[in-house]
Amino acid sequence: MEFLASFHPQLVHFPIALLSTYILFELLSLITGKEYFSKAAHILLLLGIIGALAAVLTGNQAEEVLEEIGKNVVPHELIEEHEEFANITIWYFFVLLVGRTFFVLKNKFTKKIKIIFAVLAIIGFFFIYETGEHGGKLVYKYGAGTELLKNTK
Repeated sequence: MEFLASFHPQLVHFPIALLSTYILFELLSLITGKEYFSKAAHILLLLGIIGALAAVLTGNQAEEVLEEIGKNVVPHELIEEHEEFANITIWYFFVLLVGRTFFVLKNKFTKKIKIIFAVLAIIGFFFIYETGEHGGKLVYKYGAGTELLKNTK
């Protein structure tokens, strides 16, 4: 499944975009009180997690390839930090999805609960940012996943 590694750079942008847009729609739902923003937020959260799963799957493959060709070039600690933030991000938003779904299905997604989820969503952006920041360092500072690194083999 090593071929999946090459899809990681393209796939990572989907969870970033979808989860960031989820946060925006969560806030719009809270501010406007419009139910369609809340429903859209729920769908975006689900799609963001699906995208994150694909990014993690391809990221694990990319890590194997990177450790094979970039042992002396790319710091292993940075790879581990990126992976750790990616895992925290996906679990954090998964818990939000489960909690949000519970409150929606029980018809208890009240204004107070919406405020809590909006705050939690904003906090979640920190994890999205840190995952991307570490991944960006791997690419732009060390050439991970680029032809440049492959040529240093």
